[in-house]
Amino acid sequence: MATAQETQGQPIVPDKIPTGEYPLIDNDPHISRVIRYARPSDWATGLAVGALSPGLMLYWEKISPSYVGKGGFAPILRLSCVIGLTGAFMFTYARSSHRFYGARENRREVEMDMREMVDKIKRGEPLYGESRMTPYMQGVAHRNSRYSAVFAHVLPWPNFVNHPYHGVDTAKYYRQAELELEQERLAREGGGLQ
Repeated sequence: MATAQETQGQPIVPDKIPTGEYPLIDNDPHISRVIRYARPSDWATGLAVGALSPGLMLYWEKISPSYVGKGGFAPILRLSCVIGLTGAFMFTYARSSHRFYGARENRREVEMDMREMVDKIKRGEPLYGESRMTPYMQGVAHRNSRYSAVFAHVLPWPNFVNHPYHGVDTAKYYRQAELELEQERLAREGGGLQ
């Protein structure tokens, strides 16, 4: 019979491992990583989507004027611009997150992730940052925001918490760091012998 302490370390809800065409990078990426890894095409597409709201308001005002009086249309246009910018950001965030999930082509992001994590290992830093939250609260945060970008068009819920739960085997980063450190050592020794 398992005690409460033995079962406390087990995950309450195990991670789902996607079986898609592209590799999983992170099932709960921090919002800063999602923004840093976003491609210029993601931003361009997001801005095009965001321009729809004010563009449609201007088009409708031209086709069928509202006659709201002097200064009446300006607040409506400003509101539609805010809605458009919010939509542009959420669209870009979702597209970039889908690459972390392996739902879209992500070769560039896989390489960026490997480089970032290997560099952190070489510097002796924690892979996913440090957190002042308890391990239990980190797990709660992870369970609430895991794969959240899939539903971001309804409920935006990005990950703002550094935690160690990302659905990937981090041993690949350590193996690559060991390989690179060994190559650097051999290069130094080879250069010193000449």
